[in-house]
Formats: sequence, structure tokens, C-alpha cells
Amino acid sequence: MVSESDAVDYSARHESFERWFQTPLGRALLADQRRFVDAELQRLTGARQLQVSISHRLPLATGTDFSQKIMTTPRWYPHIPEGVAICDADELAFPGDSMDLVVLHHAADFSPYPHQVIREAARVLRGEGTMALFGFNPLSLWGARKLITRSSEGPWGGRFLLRGRMEDWLHLLGFNVEASVTRFFRAPLQRAGRKPRSRIDDRLSGNRLLPVGAYYCILAKKRVHARLPRRPVWRQSKVIALPGTGTVGASRGCSRSGSSPSKRK
Repeated sequence: MVSESDAVDYSARHESFERWFQTPLGRALLADQRRFVDAELQRLTGARQLQVSISHRLPLATGTDFSQKIMTTPRWYPHIPEGVAICDADELAFPGDSMDLVVLHHAADFSPYPHQVIREAARVLRGEGTMALFGFNPLSLWGARKLITRSSEGPWGGRFLLRGRMEDWLHLLGFNVEASVTRFFRAPLQRAGRKPRSRIDDRLSGNRLLPVGAYYCILAKKRVHARLPRRPVWRQSKVIALPGTGTVGASRGCSRSGSSPSKRK
């Protein structure tokens, strides 16, 4: 019997989602996420910041004051800049307790193992470190479209996981949820020529209690200081020693030809 993770081509969905961010609606959503992150995380400082994403070309939290900023991407691309690690979101190639801030940018939405994505982020985050978790909200117009569409392009190829479920996972992993909001109240329709922002968008985005935004962001602080145990599937050679800002590769099945990573058996 073929499992869902074996049947779904996540590499193709990552590429489609990245291309979607070049559309007017995708650019507007990413701009809103960047504004929110800049406002909420600008006070944070530390040694290392990590963003786990479907592509290194979608940076968030660029204005934070961290000594080292690292991003991950699940595939090898030509001309990958320094500071980018090639690894899967559910098998991060970093030592435990090595990051002060971890940003999960729809990483759980586009992984066959969303719970393991959260667990890995918790493992590499030090005690009292902050996690910012972005996901699409199923309790929204976007979630309604996800239910009725047959398309797997763009955001519709991802999981729409309940915000409450993600908060429960974080609590179980020893986090305090400090903020949990939904944002971006536009209909999931492409409209050419529309203004980047409107007054209605600004007013609704300022309301932190509305639960029906297109995406949610959960800000949580790690309570525990003890390192979460690594799973035995990892070889020590796959763990990236820090500090170090060079481009590194540790993705399952990663090849320099850019082929899709092999699926987990």
C-alpha cells in the first residue's frame, strides 16, 4: 500500500509554492508576513537565527540583530549563497540547543512529517529561545478554497493544519505560547492591478483577535533547557558544526544535479 508521503511529490509542490510567491497575491501575503515578523521580533538578539523554509529565496526576519543568520532549503540550486544549508525540515543538520531563534515558514505545511518538523525545530532551539511558526489557516476563506479545489499548485498543495493543534504540539514539547494570531484577510483570488495594501487590510491586520486570517503565526518560547534526544537515523557526519556560514548539504538524496530528494522508506 502506498502511503501519502510516498504518493505526493513534495519537491514539485515546494517549487510550485515558491513560484506562487511571484504572483500579486503571493507577493502581498509575503509582504504582510515580513511586516509582522519585523514588528514582533525586532527586539530579539542573539548568536544564531535559523529560518526553515521551502526555499532560501523567501527570507523573513532580515532586520533582526543576530550575529549569524542561517536558512535551509530542501533542494540544491546553482549559486546557493553562503549561510544556506541543504536539509529537510524534519531532519535539521544542526546540533541541539544551537539556535536562539527559529522561524518555520510554512515548513510543516509542506512536509510529509509535520510533527517531526516541529520537534526538530524544538531540538535545535536553545532554552528560552523563540520559535515563530507560520501556517495556513483552515478556518478561513483560504481553508474553504482548499477543501473545494482539486489543484495542488501554490498554497493549495500544502497542509492546512489547525492552529490549536500546532499550539498543542508546542506545549507538549515544552513551549510557552506568547502570541498566536491570524492575519491577511483578503479573499484567495488573484486580482491584477490591485493596490499592494488597502485601508481595510490595515484595519483587519491590526485586530489580533480575528481567527479567520489566511495564515497564522505562533510565537512561542522554549521553557526547557535539556536537549531533546536525536533519532538514531541521523549519522554524526550529517550534523553541521557551528559556527560556519558556508553552503552545506545534508538533505536526504541531495545531489548536485538538483534532483528531487528520495522519499523516506
